[in-house]
Amino acid sequence: MNPYFTGKGDDGTSGLLGEGRVSKSDLRLETVGTLDEASAALGLSRSLMKSTRLTAVLTQIQRDLYLLMAEVSATPENEIRFQKLGEEQVHWLEEQIQRVGQGIKMPEEFIVPGDTLSSGAMSLARTIVRRAERRLVQLNDSGQFNNPQGLAYINRLSSLCFVLELHEIKAGRIGSPTLVKRTSI
Repeated sequence: MNPYFTGKGDDGTSGLLGEGRVSKSDLRLETVGTLDEASAALGLSRSLMKSTRLTAVLTQIQRDLYLLMAEVSATPENEIRFQKLGEEQVHWLEEQIQRVGQGIKMPEEFIVPGDTLSSGAMSLARTIVRRAERRLVQLNDSGQFNNPQGLAYINRLSSLCFVLELHEIKAGRIGSPTLVKRTSI
């Protein structure tokens, strides 16, 4: 067997963590794929940051997202076994938001992404995290995901991405971010 592919998915299905296979278009797999995209975007952002403390934060988040992907991938009889994200991880994200946000003024307007390479990458990561959140909510609404802390985690993560975008603009010594006045929309 080739270590890079199995061929089992050639029929358009994929295995879950448990018994059975589902269509690759299944909402569960769409959610896992979007969480995977979010992790990749966070990895890109991490590679562009100068702060080793913040790169360590993003590395931990990427590890947490793997835990969330496993939970989403688990069949109902296995979901409790893979439920690893809880209040502790949500509180940790809240602490990171507070720490990074110190000394950063919240703009009253919308930010136009791309003032620096790292802030643009973080903005992209934020939008993918938001899409992952929408997919996770769909999964929750359909009864296929039952972890309120997982929902809270992904919601806090998008807030942290926004604060990190502002941080990267400030760290890039751009000054103020490029903005769009809310009244002009």
